[in-house]
Amino acid sequence: MGIVIGIDVGISTTKIVGIREDGIVVSPIRIKATDPVTSLYGAFGKYLYDNKISLSDVEQVMLTGVGSAYIDAPIYGLPTDKAEEFIADGLGARYESALERMIVVSMGTGTSLVKCDGDDIQHIGGIGIGGGTLQGLARIMLKTEDIHQVSELAMNGDISNINLLIGDISAHPLPGLPMDATASLFGNAKGNATREDIALGIICMVLQAIGSSTILSSLGSGIRDYVLIGNLTLLPQCQEVFSAMEQLYDVHFSVPKYSEFCTAIGTALSYILKVKK
Repeated sequence: MGIVIGIDVGISTTKIVGIREDGIVVSPIRIKATDPVTSLYGAFGKYLYDNKISLSDVEQVMLTGVGSAYIDAPIYGLPTDKAEEFIADGLGARYESALERMIVVSMGTGTSLVKCDGDDIQHIGGIGIGGGTLQGLARIMLKTEDIHQVSELAMNGDISNINLLIGDISAHPLPGLPMDATASLFGNAKGNATREDIALGIICMVLQAIGSSTILSSLGSGIRDYVLIGNLTLLPQCQEVFSAMEQLYDVHFSVPKYSEFCTAIGTALSYILKVKK
């Protein structure tokens, strides 16, 4: 078997990965462009060139993502097919985490939730809060939509100038709620809050909303392992926010090595494992 290429095509960003016949993931990359077709072909060409892969080495190309709807012809004449995105999320997260039972939390522009129980992979819902929310609020409140800049600002923020904490409304911890737990997001926002405080408040709001929704989605399932994938996993604030939620709710959030590329990995695996759409 030759190498199988998995491509997650966004509207302006494409992520691409190859899986060799020995199961090794080969050098994932991402490419930005003004449209999905340009992004896809640019990513594919660069990926083959950088990894010294010839077209004859490629057995199959697999596509997923919203931008894949714009692609209706074989890529460079190679066998090309499409994978269902939520199935790809599950397959990629399972491969990277080695877990059989989990909720996969795909944190992109919004957030989708996929339940995995062995080979049973189901999309169970999601919320319209994600990277798009972070960018939109930052654009309005901080006059920037550069997530890296927002993250850097947040490093020096003080969340007590933004969020109302349990310690602000109670002299003693409440059952199951420590004094530093959040009582209300932005409920204590100060008029003199700095840009750094606001940046941290926006990031914490997005991540806490995602985390809470994930935990609620698993009630009654017995699942307490959650695998985070997608671009937002690159935020350094994920460690602090999700670690606090782990302690509060006795659950486990994990970020796999190739968290940003899990959907592309799962797309390639859908061919290798012969998963039907």
